[in-house]
Amino acid sequence: MISREVVEGVVRDVVRDVVSKRMTGVGGKRRSGPPLRVDSSARHMHLCRADIDALFGPGYELTEYRPLYQPGNFAAKEMVTLIGPRSRVISNLRILGPLRPESQIELAYTDVISLGLEDVPVRLSGNVKDTPGAWLMGPKGMVQLKQGIIRAAIHVHMNPEDAEFYGVKQGDLMKLRVGGPASVTFEKVHVRIDKTVLLNVHMDTDEANACGLHMAKEIELFK
Repeated sequence: MISREVVEGVVRDVVRDVVSKRMTGVGGKRRSGPPLRVDSSARHMHLCRADIDALFGPGYELTEYRPLYQPGNFAAKEMVTLIGPRSRVISNLRILGPLRPESQIELAYTDVISLGLEDVPVRLSGNVKDTPGAWLMGPKGMVQLKQGIIRAAIHVHMNPEDAEFYGVKQGDLMKLRVGGPASVTFEKVHVRIDKTVLLNVHMDTDEANACGLHMAKEIELFK
């Protein structure tokens, strides 16, 4: 018979080994988990050079309203009107900078219903092929987007060191548990790795409201 003391000793050794591996970073240095920030991303859009010229005038430059968490990104003072089917509109749609190669609109499901749109897919930012389009109205003109409207998939930005800590690679799916009175676990958090970014989960306003993100005190990101 194996004594209880021996069994407990083996369990302690295994737990200690697992914790040690999770707390060890590059070069064998002990580290705690990187600080995790979770943000709710309200409806917004990104503009390309040609479309900003058409909406605001040739050569127009966006004016920074406030910086965003990710370096180099900002909410602009400029906004546009989004016109959906049957002339349903969303006024004051915020533009985020910097400019993108292709214009894109990111909406929550509630926004999609309000506009009367159908078949708006859940996509990662930048993947707009075969998505619905709409009219945009700015102070100097209008633009008809042939495509570009998506419901942004919940995702986590992380740098390579963060990815090593979590044991994930580009394109992996993780889980995010948001505890509290309306506890929710999101099953498909897309991993996006770039050396220039900070660890940051983005979800839309519908998802944030569903889990009570503004009240959450327990948040865990895991494989």
